[in-house]
Amino acid sequence: MDVKIEESWKEQLKDEFEKDYFIRLTDFVRNEYRTKQIFPPAKLIFNAFDHTPFNKVKVVILGQDPYHNDGQAHGLSFSVPDSIPAPPSLVNIFKEINRDMGIPIPRSGNLTRWANQGVLLLNATLTVQAHMAGSHQRKGWEEFTDAAIHKLAEGRQNLVFILWGSYAQKKAAFIDTSRHLVLRSVHPSPLSAHNGFFGNNHFSETNKYLISKSIEPIEW
Repeated sequence: MDVKIEESWKEQLKDEFEKDYFIRLTDFVRNEYRTKQIFPPAKLIFNAFDHTPFNKVKVVILGQDPYHNDGQAHGLSFSVPDSIPAPPSLVNIFKEINRDMGIPIPRSGNLTRWANQGVLLLNATLTVQAHMAGSHQRKGWEEFTDAAIHKLAEGRQNLVFILWGSYAQKKAAFIDTSRHLVLRSVHPSPLSAHNGFFGNNHFSETNKYLISKSIEPIEW
């Protein structure tokens, strides 16, 4: 099956593309795009992989679902295109960066600049039906993105995995903490951010770790 994804990831994940679950997933997703309004635009489904090749990954920030309102999702977790107002969780991420590192809150919620520096902004589910949160969960995407995390955890060293909320934290089970840094806290959602997201220092901790491994830090 020909999947249009960045070449290094295509090589890493080639076995997944032949598996029954992925063939079923592909049929499902194609039919959904044909018959319904689905986000992100089809050409941006693998945007996170396309901006952050396998060997360039330094940090993984795991989200759950793409945004499901018009114009928000563009294939990078927590990110929105330039012209779209930052959603509440992203506003809180920027507030924590400002508190943690003194970096001014940006006008744009577009995190492509992070992705281009090696931050893999990966949602567990890569598509969603418009205005229906979670509508493409348990269709096979989670198996695919878990495979990507496995490949990174096993094939790379000295990565930072940032896991916000209970869903993301389940992924820590297969990350070797002697090889990587795993940072956990509650989710930046307004429902939970005051219970431990604010003050988690994940952005400065990430850079401290990268510098300690002689890796260029992220310009948040």
